[in-house]
Amino acid sequence: MERPGWVSDEVDITVPNAARVYDFALGGFHNFEVDRMFFERAEEMWPGLRLIAHANRAYLRRVVQWLTAAGVRQFLDVGSGIPTLGNVHETAPDATVVYVDIDPVAVSHGRAILAGHPHATAIRADLRRPEDILGHPEVTDLVDFTRPVAVLLIAVLHFVPDEDKPADIIARYRDAVVGGSYIALSHGIHTTDLTDEQEKVRDLYRHTPTPVITRTPAEVAGMVAGLELVPPGIVPVTDWHPDPGGDEEPQPAILAAVGRTP
Repeated sequence: MERPGWVSDEVDITVPNAARVYDFALGGFHNFEVDRMFFERAEEMWPGLRLIAHANRAYLRRVVQWLTAAGVRQFLDVGSGIPTLGNVHETAPDATVVYVDIDPVAVSHGRAILAGHPHATAIRADLRRPEDILGHPEVTDLVDFTRPVAVLLIAVLHFVPDEDKPADIIARYRDAVVGGSYIALSHGIHTTDLTDEQEKVRDLYRHTPTPVITRTPAEVAGMVAGLELVPPGIVPVTDWHPDPGGDEEPQPAILAAVGRTP
């Protein structure tokens, strides 16, 4: 496989990557043949996957719109992936936005898009280390942590294994930001047993650097303990403040929640 000129040598273009796979699912162009083949195979196993990706993206837009209306002007999009249409800085053009991802392709493309933007940037960091993100020089240059900030963890926590204690990670973000801030998340779930579709796709992801860990609704609820949930609470992504007159197909396989910090 030929390496594109914009890709650094540290990027392994022979292994599918979650950020690039998601980019392809959303119709983006910063992905490789291995990512496209991976998603197409996963979609054969679970034909609704592309709809789930778009429903999750639509949820991100609605969350940012709601938070902006609530007065939030600062956003940390953690595990942001590759900037595709409908990003935070496009939905809230007057806000301060920092995109955070561990994938070098996501970060380099984000920085290229945001070059010259006065109040938005992208940094490379690990979401499991909140203190490193919140103390990053580019973050502290842009974000005023004496004012409310929204931490967005959209469709990323199901890539964090149990041993890394995702609920504790969220609690560290919660405790680090000022009261009246918000944490928004979405997370892939299963109810009792995994469906055949979920099991097949999960097995497929086991052969990537970022295996998927679906969790129960109760486990997702535990992640937002200590937050004041914004109505309607923990619901499927398509049910969180849906657009008036919208006709999105229900997506019960991924839950959404937004909570206000004490």
